[in-house]
Amino acid sequence: MSRTLALRLSAGILFLLASWIAYTQNQKAPPELKLNQVKSDLYEIEGDGGNVAVYITDEGVILVDDKFDQDHEQIVSKVKSVTNQPIKYILSTHHHADHSGGNAKFLPTSTIISTLNAHNNIAEHKQSNAPPGVQAAPVTFTEETAVFLGGKEVIAKAVGRGHTNGDAVVYFPALKVLHTGDLMAGTTPLIDYPGGGSLKEWPQTLDAAMKFDFDTVIPGHGAVTTKDGLMAYRNNVDKEVKRVAGLVHQKKSEEEIGKVMMAEYGWMPNSLNMQWSLPGFKTEFK
Repeated sequence: MSRTLALRLSAGILFLLASWIAYTQNQKAPPELKLNQVKSDLYEIEGDGGNVAVYITDEGVILVDDKFDQDHEQIVSKVKSVTNQPIKYILSTHHHADHSGGNAKFLPTSTIISTLNAHNNIAEHKQSNAPPGVQAAPVTFTEETAVFLGGKEVIAKAVGRGHTNGDAVVYFPALKVLHTGDLMAGTTPLIDYPGGGSLKEWPQTLDAAMKFDFDTVIPGHGAVTTKDGLMAYRNNVDKEVKRVAGLVHQKKSEEEIGKVMMAEYGWMPNSLNMQWSLPGFKTEFK
């Protein structure tokens, strides 16, 4: 081997090594998740995505949602910190990757259940910013289903359109707890119009959810709250419906409506609200 060729090979190897080191150093570890007890045998895992409910039974664990793919190990670790029972079922509230992104890693060991629309939204790649590899639930329902495990019941129900067209709420009847998914999340609703969402129907959808007998609410994002907290959120959504409808009927431009949403509802430029929700307002409220 000539000295010139050897030098070139060495330089190439050093370049690849430096690139690998730079790559690995730039890979950020997932944010630390936090486990909170909600009621007896019911916990909530918050951080880095949607709130996960953890329901412990003598025959296994039932989860609601599974965050991002990168959170799998932490979720399993948090569950193991409170029980030795395996994760048997995962009930998905909707298709977004911050709630269903962990499906692929859980599928070999757990039964995952979602609405048919949530399944189809994943299969049809309706989330424009979803990471690759999100897997749809293999078991679906259209209106309502229930899981019975260790003498405990959990009900999942499609109550209507809102955040998407595949939203489900999950009810723990023995504990009077409702997990809303992103039908309650943050301070203002994110309407995923590409995913079949609806601002106009959102208040009625929450009215249907309010028919369950519950006192505690686990929202899709944010702190655990009460039935009164969910009702206050519902009323704020209803006010937003009326505000947006008024702007559309006044024939305000999309840009003008966007400025109102930023000023009055805290929407940020280039946010998902501006990308997914704003363009659908005129069509829904025409």
